[in-house]
Parts: sequence; C-alpha cells; structure tokens
Amino acid sequence: MSRPAIPDAQANYLRRQADALHRQGDEKGDNEALKQSIAAYDDALKEFTRERVPFDWAGTQNNLGLALKSLGERESGTARLEQAVAAYDEALKEYTRERAPLQWASSQHGLATTLAALAERRKSAKTMEQALTCMRGAAEVYQESNNAYWLPIANPASPRWKLSW
Repeated sequence: MSRPAIPDAQANYLRRQADALHRQGDEKGDNEALKQSIAAYDDALKEFTRERVPFDWAGTQNNLGLALKSLGERESGTARLEQAVAAYDEALKEYTRERAPLQWASSQHGLATTLAALAERRKSAKTMEQALTCMRGAAEVYQESNNAYWLPIANPASPRWKLSW
C-alpha cells in the first residue's frame, strides 16, 4: 500500500519554508530565522526518510548542512559546524560521485567550506587538509562537467584555502 501524498506535500512545504528562512537568516543576519530553518529541515526529514525518498532526504540533509554552517560561523564554538559536517556526511551517503556527480560535488563543496571554518577555529592543519581534499574532489567534477560557474569558486589553489595562523 502506498503512502498518501499529504506527507510529501507537507515535507515539501517544510523544506521550502526552511529554504526561505535560511535565505532570510543568511542575507539579513537573522540568527533566529536560521534556527527556525534548522528546525524546519529537521521536521522535513521526519517525512523525507532515506529509505523512502533517498534523494529528497539527501537534498534536505545538504540544505540542513548549509543552514548549520551559516549559524555556526556566527556563533562561538564549533558545535553547529560539527553538526553541519554530520549533515553533509549524511547527504553524501546518497549523493555519490557515481550516481549524482553534481550533487556530490555540491555537498563536497559545502563540506569543504565547513571543514575550513572548523580548521580556522581549531587551528588545525589536519582539518584544513580534509577540507582541501573535499574541495579538490568537487573541483574535479566541476572540471569534468565544464561547470564554468562553480569551477573557479571551488579552486583549491585559491588564496582562501591558505592557513591564516
């Protein structure tokens, strides 16, 4: 027996709401909106399960990682950044390089920038090397797909990937 369409509609609504709150929080510096977006992504994940809709689940995990990173960069400590890493790791369980290369690259890129933020906070060269490994992988996929927009952004030779301490 198939599930009714209502839970998917509700999950899609929650994800769109979370996306809008994330944009508001990110663009306007509204930490409360970011917290609300994180809660909405968590609610959407209750319906978008990995077993039932793996790519919707992975996309929601990826977006959760983005929101957690945005908030984590504004807060002291590393808890939100660590949660963002965990969300990206979850997304990458379905967004594999073989099955969904551009989604994989996008999640790798998000993971890389989050790990770089953690590296800065922790003053950890090892974490920065992990970030660079992720970014190199993303850049390879962008190169292979001739993605002119993301390739320069994901360039691991960029000065933004140099340690500042």
